[in-house]
Amino acid sequence: MTSNRTRIIVGAAWLLLWTMLVATAVQDYARNHASEYWKPVLWETSSMVTVTLLLGIQHHFTRRHDKLLARPLRWFALQAMWLPMYWIAFVPIAFGIRHAVYALAGQAYTHEPWAETVFYEAVKLSVFIGMFYLMRFGILSYQQLLEEKMRVEKANALLRQAQLQRLAQQMQPHFLFNALNTISSLMHTDVDRADATLIQLADVLRTTLDVSDLHEAPLSTELRLARGYARVMQERYADRVEVTWLIADDTLACTLPVMSIQPLLENIFKHTVEKRRKPTRITISATRADGELLVRLDDDTGTLEPAATPGIGVANLRERLAVRYGARASLALVQLEPAGVRADMRLPCES
Repeated sequence: MTSNRTRIIVGAAWLLLWTMLVATAVQDYARNHASEYWKPVLWETSSMVTVTLLLGIQHHFTRRHDKLLARPLRWFALQAMWLPMYWIAFVPIAFGIRHAVYALAGQAYTHEPWAETVFYEAVKLSVFIGMFYLMRFGILSYQQLLEEKMRVEKANALLRQAQLQRLAQQMQPHFLFNALNTISSLMHTDVDRADATLIQLADVLRTTLDVSDLHEAPLSTELRLARGYARVMQERYADRVEVTWLIADDTLACTLPVMSIQPLLENIFKHTVEKRRKPTRITISATRADGELLVRLDDDTGTLEPAATPGIGVANLRERLAVRYGARASLALVQLEPAGVRADMRLPCES
């Protein structure tokens, strides 16, 4: 459960703690002695080596209990069961090291009577080990919290991707249905134009297949879809629509939801071009500023009905923008004066 990064942090903190204890012991020793500073270093180092060894043994046998962090009393009780090991083993090991080193130096290591020494070290160790496991509990709990947060974020990301994929796939048959209706209408009036339109549709479908497994694509790819759709519709309304494209070069790498311009363009054909006999001029522009992409579609004859329910394409696009970008993206339809409707889609420019 413990990550390598956590192990490194705990190890570094452990070494720093004992370095401070050694330094403090040497400083205290220096007040009353002029030499032999190796002695306080030996005392603290032998304690560090012994405690580290015993903690390693305890951790080896208790790490399986880390899953009980959600039950702190149970977790601490299982750790406390190991305190007798420290009471029994610490003094023989640590003091054995000290006696051995002193003997090698030709000196004798002296201390309080064994009973007093064992009792004093047991109390001191109980406090020290208790503080250590309080710290370890905090570190493990924080790590578990971060891991849970990452799992939730990953699950939410997968959910968003699934939602976006579903919405994008919903748009593809909807677009195809409308394009086939256009070709069907032309078949009764102009077979040559119907054939040309079918070729245009085939090109659009090839592009659609290229992005069929994606829920986002660069603006350059999205424009291929939108331009293909516009050409199909211009075949149907040859004398009633004019489309102008104003695309800034620095916007082409920005990503946006697949088939996001096409439904806005379809909205103009459905609610404006189809219902009017006079020519309609449509302007499609893309600009970039302050890390934001603005895609704008203007027509010069449309009327925005306040009470009208958005079509499936616009509603679908709004939902996809909300799922992917939240409050960082927006889609607004605005009535222009004296006539016309503007669709503004704003979203972060991510490449």
